Amino acid sequence: PDGSGNLLSVSVSPSEVLMNTKLETSDLRWTNHPADDQQWEELSGLDEDSNSVRTFQICTPSSPASYWLRTRWIPRRAATTLYVEIRWVEPPSGPRRQEVETFNLYYYQADADEATPTHPAWMENPYTKAAALAADHLLRRGGAERRSNLKLLRLEGLKGAGLYLAFQSQGACMALLAVRIFFRKCPPLRRAFAAFPETVPHSLVEQVTMATPPGPPPSMLCGEDGQWVGPPTSSCACRPGYEAGDGDLRCRACPSGNFKMEPGSGGCTSCPDNSNTRIPGSAYCPCLHGYDRADSDPPHAACTRPPSAPRHPVSQLNDSSLILEWMEPLDRGGRGDLSYRLSESVPGRILFRPSQTGLTRPRVTIWGLRPQTRYMFTIQSVNGVSSAVGLPEPLTDWLPLSVAPPPVSGLRREAASESSLSLTWTAPVLQNQQPVLEYQLRFRPLADRQAPWEYRSSPSCSLVLSGLRRATRYQVQVRAQTQAGYGSFSGAGSPTHSQLVLTAVLVTVATLLLVAAATRRRRRPSRTDKAGQYQMGQAMKVYIDPFTYEDPNEAVREFAKEIDASFVKIEEVIGAGEFGEVCRGRLRLPGRKENFVAIKTLKGGYTEQQRRDFLSEASIMGQFQHPNIIHLEGVITTSCPVMILTEFMENGALDSFLRVNDGQFTPIQLVGMLRGIAAGMKHLADMSFVHRDLAARNILVNANLVCKVSDFGLSRFLTENSSDPTYTSSLGGKIPIRWTAPEAISYRKFTSASDVWSYGIVMWEVMSYGERPYWDMSNQDVINAIEQDYRLPPPPDCPASLHSLMLDCWQTERANRPRFCHIVSGLDRLIRNPASLKATPPEMPSPSQPLLDQRVLPPPSACGSVSEWLRAIKMERYQQNFVQAGLTSLDVVSQLNTDDLLRVGVTLAGHQKKILSSIQTLRIHKATPTLLY
Repeated sequence: PDGSGNLLSVSVSPSEVLMNTKLETSDLRWTNHPADDQQWEELSGLDEDSNSVRTFQICTPSSPASYWLRTRWIPRRAATTLYVEIRWVEPPSGPRRQEVETFNLYYYQADADEATPTHPAWMENPYTKAAALAADHLLRRGGAERRSNLKLLRLEGLKGAGLYLAFQSQGACMALLAVRIFFRKCPPLRRAFAAFPETVPHSLVEQVTMATPPGPPPSMLCGEDGQWVGPPTSSCACRPGYEAGDGDLRCRACPSGNFKMEPGSGGCTSCPDNSNTRIPGSAYCPCLHGYDRADSDPPHAACTRPPSAPRHPVSQLNDSSLILEWMEPLDRGGRGDLSYRLSESVPGRILFRPSQTGLTRPRVTIWGLRPQTRYMFTIQSVNGVSSAVGLPEPLTDWLPLSVAPPPVSGLRREAASESSLSLTWTAPVLQNQQPVLEYQLRFRPLADRQAPWEYRSSPSCSLVLSGLRRATRYQVQVRAQTQAGYGSFSGAGSPTHSQLVLTAVLVTVATLLLVAAATRRRRRPSRTDKAGQYQMGQAMKVYIDPFTYEDPNEAVREFAKEIDASFVKIEEVIGAGEFGEVCRGRLRLPGRKENFVAIKTLKGGYTEQQRRDFLSEASIMGQFQHPNIIHLEGVITTSCPVMILTEFMENGALDSFLRVNDGQFTPIQLVGMLRGIAAGMKHLADMSFVHRDLAARNILVNANLVCKVSDFGLSRFLTENSSDPTYTSSLGGKIPIRWTAPEAISYRKFTSASDVWSYGIVMWEVMSYGERPYWDMSNQDVINAIEQDYRLPPPPDCPASLHSLMLDCWQTERANRPRFCHIVSGLDRLIRNPASLKATPPEMPSPSQPLLDQRVLPPPSACGSVSEWLRAIKMERYQQNFVQAGLTSLDVVSQLNTDDLLRVGVTLAGHQKKILSSIQTLRIHKATPTLLY
C-alpha cells in the first residue's frame, strides 16, 4: 500500500489528436482527383483569429463533375471511434449564391499507407460516406462578418490500422480552413485499492495496486465520450492473512496466533484448537505436533488426532464362516468419522461382509475360510487423520477352524435338448464321515463374463438345467455343503448347451428347425423354406424383426446387452430425440477401458408402447456388427430412466458437419466418406434389411472422418419372396419425401433399391456440403418434378463420374438401379484413380435430357431482380454490395467473374463458388431458354 487512501480524482476527459491542419506550416501534400485538373487549390490563409493556416479552396459552380481531395494516411492507434472536426467558409472571391453550399465527406480504411492516384477507385464503395455537409453561415461579397462553419462528425466501428479522409465537391464554392481528427480518452481514476490508467473508449480495463479482489480483478468500462461508465465491477479487498486498516487505506498483517483465510473485508480471528501460527500474515493455522486435519476439513477447522485401538474382540465360528465383533475405542480423536479395517495373516480368497475396510459398525462376517487352517485377524480403528499422523497398535485374535468339504470333481454332461442340459458329477471324499447336505450349482453364458451367476441346488450328484438359450455355451461350476459349511466351487466346466447336437440337426433338417423356431418365438413366420435353405447355404446372418416377438423384452434381451447403471456417468445433454434427451457420457465396464458413449434416454411418463418403440431401435442395432454402422454398447432397462448406449461420434451428424466445414475437404476425402456409407448399407442389404430413412442427417461422423449409418427409427424387416422383397408401410406414415424413391412414395414399396435412391440423394448432399435437396421446393413440387424425370444437377466442382453414379441411383425402374455391392466397387475404382475425380464444367442441356436442369440453385431467370435472385440463393447479405456497385440487372450479373466478386466485397471462397455456379446457370438458361424446367 502507498497510503493514498480512499480518494477519487477525476480530470476533464483528455483527447489525443491524430491530425490538425491548423498546426501545419508547410504543404499538406494531399491528393487531388482528377490529377490533371486540380480544382482543389492549396493556399496559405488566415483563420477567424487571424492565425496563418494552410487551406484548400475550390469553386466550380458550372461544372457537374466530381472533384476529390484526399488526405494522407492517418493511423488510428487504439481508437475504434474517431471524431472529425471540419471548419470551412465560402471564400470571399466566390460568386453570389442563394442556396446553401454542400460537399461530401468520405473515408477509406486501410491497414497501411497503400493509396495511389488511382487506388482506391474514386467512388462510393470502396469509400464510405460519412456525411453531406452544408454551410450554416454564408459569406456575402463585401460583407464584414467572417463567420466560419464548424461541424463535428463521429466515425464508429473502425477496424483498419488507419484511414484516409476524402472530400468530394460537385459545383461548390468553398474554402476548407481546418481539419482536426482526434479521439477521446478516459482520465486516470483511483478508488480504494484499485487504480485505472488513462484509457481509450470502449475498453474494459482492470488494475490492482494494493490488494487482491475476492473474484476477478475490478474493471471499468471507458465510454466513447471519455467518461468512465458506472462503478467498478468488483472491489478490491485485503488478501488472505491481512485485514483492512486506517479506513480501508491499507492492509495490515494478522498478528501471531491469528489468521484470515479468505480475501475480503473481514478481520483476523484466533487460531482453532490444537493449532497456532508462527509468523504474522498467516492465511491458516498449522496443527500442533500429533494433530492434523483431514483433506476434507476446511482450513479453519480444529486439528484432531487418530483414535485409540478397538477393544475386546469376540468371535463366533460357524462352519467355514466367522462372525467377529468388538467394542469401539475409548478415544475417537475428537472426530466423528470413525471406521475400522481388517487384515488377515493367511492370504487367500476369503470374503468380508459388508467389507474389509471402511466399516462403520464394529461387526464383520468372514466367509470362505479353509479347513484346518489357523488365522490371525488384525482390527484397526481409523479416522480422517490416521494416515497423516499414524495408526494405533492393533488388536489380534487367533481362530482355529473346523473342516469344510473339498471341491467337487468329475462334472460332465449326460444329455442335452434345445433348452435344457443334464449334468452329473462325482461326490467328494469327506473326512470324519461328514455327510453332504446338498450340492449347489452355478452357471452363466461363457461369452459374457460380466453376466451374474444363476444358482440351482440338488440333493444328489445330478441336475437338469432348463430354460437355457439355444446354441449358447455355458460355464458351469458345482460345490458341496456339509455341517462345516460350503466347499469351494469346482473348476470351470465347459459343457455346451445343445450346440454340437443342434448344429448336426441343422445340417440335415434346417427347414424344420427354422419353422419351429419361428413358430415358438414370433407371431408369424418370417422366412420361407427356400429362403432358409439359401441363407444356411450362404452362411449369411439374417436380420430378425423385433416386432415379430410375442414379448418385446425378449428381443431386447437377445440382441442388446444389459448394462448396470452404476457403470454409466452422464456428463452433458447434447440434443433431443423423439423419446427424450440425447446425452454424452462415459462408460466404464469392469476390465475395459473407460470410453465416451452417446446416451438416448426415455423421458418419464411413457406408455408401454412407447417403451417398446424406444427399445426396438436397440433390438435392431444390436444385430449389426460393421465398422460403418453405429455400434450398440448396450441398454439400461432395470432402472430409470431407460437408456440406449451407443458409441460416441465426435463430429455429430454428417449434414451439419459438412455445412460447418464448407469447402474444406478434397474430392478423395468426400468419396471416402461416401464409400464408408455405401459399405454400411451393403451390410444391411446383405442381411435383407431396409433402412427407409437414409439421409445425411442420419449419418454420424467420428473424429477420424469415418461415417456410420445410424437412426433405425423408420427401418423395417423385408419380407422375402422369389423376386421382390418389399415392406409395405401403413397409410399415413411419415415419409421423408426428398430422400424417398418414387415407388415408395406412390405405392409404399420399400426395398434395398429404394435405399439406393436415398443413397444417391446422400451423395448429392455430401458433394454440395450439406445443401438441402431440391432447395426451397415444396414436397408436392418435388414429387411432380420427379414424375416428369427431373433430377438434381451436379453440385459445384462435382466430378462427372460421381454425378453419373447419382443418376444411376435415381433410375425410375428400381431394377435398373445399381446394388450397394456395385456402388462400393465403383467408388473403390474412383479412389484408385484420382484423375477421374477432377471437376468438370457443366455441359449444356441437350434435347435428350430436357428436364435435367444443370443448376445447383434455383434458376436466376426465374427471378425478377438481382435482389430476388440473391434471396433465392440465400446470399441476400450481399444485396447492398451489389446495389452500391451498380449491379442492378441480371444481364450485368451474368457477366461477373471472381475478380468482380472480390471488388463487390464477396471474399469467402464458398460464397464465391455458390454465386458463380448460379451465374453459370444463368448463362446456360439464356442460351437455351426452351429447355428450362
